Amino acid sequence: MNPAAKIAALRSQIEQHNHAYYTLDTPTISDAEYDQLFRQLQALEADHPALQSPDSPTLRVGSAPLKIFQEVAHRTPMLSLNNAFSEAEVRAFDARIRETLGLAEIEYAVEPKFDGLAITLTYRDGIFVQGATRGDGNVGEDVTENLRTVRDIPLRLNEPVAELEVRGEVLMFNDDFAALNVMQRDNGEKEFVNPRNAAAGALRQLDSRITAKRKLSFFAYGVGRCEGLTLPHEHHQQMAMLQKLGVAVAKQRRVVQGVAGLLDFYHDIGKLRADLPFAIDGVVYKVNDTVLQQQLGFVSRAPRFAIAHKFPAEEATTQLLAIDIQVGRTGALTPVARLAPVFVGGVTVTNATLHNEDEIRRKDVRIGDTVVVRRAGDVIPEVARVIIENRPSDAPEFIMPTMCPVCGSQIAKAADEAVSRCTGGLFCPAQKKQALLHFASRRAMNVDGLGDKLVEQLVDANMVRTPADLYRLGLLALVNLERMGEKSALNLLAGIEHSKHTTLARFIYALGIRNVGETTAKDLAKHYGNLAQLLAADEASLLAVRDVGPIVAQSVLAFLREPHNLEVIEQLRACGVSWTEVEMQAATILPLTGKTFVITGTLPTLSREAVKEKLENLGAKVSGSVSKKTDYVVAGSEAGSKLDKAHELGVAVLDEAQLLAMLNDLANFPRTEFDATTRQIGLF
Repeated sequence: MNPAAKIAALRSQIEQHNHAYYTLDTPTISDAEYDQLFRQLQALEADHPALQSPDSPTLRVGSAPLKIFQEVAHRTPMLSLNNAFSEAEVRAFDARIRETLGLAEIEYAVEPKFDGLAITLTYRDGIFVQGATRGDGNVGEDVTENLRTVRDIPLRLNEPVAELEVRGEVLMFNDDFAALNVMQRDNGEKEFVNPRNAAAGALRQLDSRITAKRKLSFFAYGVGRCEGLTLPHEHHQQMAMLQKLGVAVAKQRRVVQGVAGLLDFYHDIGKLRADLPFAIDGVVYKVNDTVLQQQLGFVSRAPRFAIAHKFPAEEATTQLLAIDIQVGRTGALTPVARLAPVFVGGVTVTNATLHNEDEIRRKDVRIGDTVVVRRAGDVIPEVARVIIENRPSDAPEFIMPTMCPVCGSQIAKAADEAVSRCTGGLFCPAQKKQALLHFASRRAMNVDGLGDKLVEQLVDANMVRTPADLYRLGLLALVNLERMGEKSALNLLAGIEHSKHTTLARFIYALGIRNVGETTAKDLAKHYGNLAQLLAADEASLLAVRDVGPIVAQSVLAFLREPHNLEVIEQLRACGVSWTEVEMQAATILPLTGKTFVITGTLPTLSREAVKEKLENLGAKVSGSVSKKTDYVVAGSEAGSKLDKAHELGVAVLDEAQLLAMLNDLANFPRTEFDATTRQIGLF
């Protein structure tokens, strides 16, 4: 295809995707694929200047406004931002600015790049009079009445400014998005693809009462124009001024020096991204001095003084080649999508979870489909949705097997569960392998050096049948395994020996009792104090444990009624597994018993895990969300919505120093109330 034809085809594709994304709120490709098409077109137009056209999408922003809304002409165009996808591109951006301005180092204002819908708000004499979408950058849609329902948008500023245009982003918080999709499912209506599209759809409702129910939020990122108020000459200070006027701005913004400051901010926000209450897809860098901004000026669709540094795509499109069944340690069957390799979330993904049969039916996933794969941080990749338009005519529906693909046992599915399970138990090699991996995992017995491949060899060679067999392994047997030299074998044996010295909570968690996670294992250990009392527990006793309900109680009892489970515990004791633990008397009251803490933000010296362990050892419950039942919030830097919620509910907030002072005071808790003895105990 010649350059002119390629350019024409790319322009047509991009315009179609713009219409689907900006106007219809139903994207047909991922952001990463769109960016790739856009950059291809930019490169071709740069190589062939004679083929440039004023109506090219590289010179425009978004898409035309919908005809159902009144049009609003922007006095100053609402431009987009150029993107950087690598550190090299960020360095090049900084170098261009320094060279243009003749300065050795630049001060930048930096902030998160919200994944929402760009809007403009106009205030006259401090009163909100009009709100509009960005539209095509020159003309947007009048959505004033819908924006009046967004609680983060003040209808009156704190000062009566003659005229002020605020530019920002309407978005939907993650929790609100999840609740909205639950409501959509319950009503039998189509679910939204992501928070950005849910926000856009809510903002374009003809009935503002519907918009009000969607719980939209807003953050400002700039000022379009201002009359009757002197604007500071620094972008960061302008944002502070907006905040003083009552307009919401990002707390995660900062002023940094030079390219090193830009990249530090990028990495810092990247670490916080998973804990933020809203979606972001990168960060924005702006020259902080607005006088320098004017000197740098604009290109056709973007300012020269700013750039968006995008995170690796968390969604990407690929083909689903097959659906395999993975058998877990409790016999749960998980359908796994085998994918054509795709780079998403910073890694190459070839497998993604499909959760269960019901999810496959709900999403209508078929072999051969083009699918959107989502990966965020350390979360297991999942198939988010299917692009039905690309489905092959002969794509077969998936059928869940009736026999275990590993051991041939019957598959059963309880009426109250979405998960199908293999009934083979430890007869099933897959369950045996997964049970051993769980037993040896870092938060259980923490057997260093025991990974998937080695467990497969040990089980397949019939050298290990139960966790107790791990402690009977010898050097000679190990060195005969494939890819296992003497040094590796000795390291593994040292790791197994080291794991013998553990805690009661870790041991209970390592047993792999269904429905007993790490937190419940800690609660059981604290409540009973030693394993003998747990083994003698009945249902009434278990229901007295904090946060243990009938389902967990029945799971524990079912596990302890199996003779082979008790035999394994006895064998582990005989192999020398023991722990040093605080053995509580029945009347013991820990100093923080009944208190609930929430940890948010980054603390100066302590990790969240360390704080959680300290608090739980003193009887506290550490929760992931703030509510009226929360007693304390421990807040560090970059604390987000959890801190806001604490202030809203009047919950006590502690910084690290205050927390450490509290813990130090509790070290002198009266012995009459906190009576505990530390001694070496075995399994019984």
